Amino acid sequence: MSWTDEKIERLKQHWMEGRSASQIASLLGDGLTRNAVIGKVHRLGLAGRAKSPNVGVARPRRPAPPPAAQRAAARRLAAPAPRLTRGATALAVAPEALSEAEPEAFESVVVPMSLRVTIIELKEAMCRWPLGDPASSEFRYCGSPVASGPYCAYHGGLAYQPVQERRRDRDRMRRSALR
Repeated sequence: MSWTDEKIERLKQHWMEGRSASQIASLLGDGLTRNAVIGKVHRLGLAGRAKSPNVGVARPRRPAPPPAAQRAAARRLAAPAPRLTRGATALAVAPEALSEAEPEAFESVVVPMSLRVTIIELKEAMCRWPLGDPASSEFRYCGSPVASGPYCAYHGGLAYQPVQERRRDRDRMRRSALR
């Protein structure tokens, strides 16, 4: 299928009228697909277009109003309801009461002195925690004494976190992101 000048003009006209790519493909015919229409629209740089009125718009039905006696009773019994927000609310700002910020737990930030050894100086009972960029001539390993495993106590705490602690930290981060 080739795009003739006539088809391109008809495509532009239908696009500006607000028709969908599927509708345009069926109107132009010749085995033209929706994806071919979308691709041509992008290549032509067609951006904004008119919205077709009442196409695919579902209007909510309003329920019949209740009798006056029921409305009056409902007003007396109903407490003030929270304000409803309709539509796309993913980025809506929800009002929250201000509260004191919880002080975060103190975490020790003491980093032990490392021996900063090269790979040649590295022995079996030394920490193998990498320090710096491996491509740099200044690259070293920690070299502190180890009790068991490849890392000293400090770097072992960084490398191996208990599952419960990771879950707790992940859940805490999720909760703070939702606030």
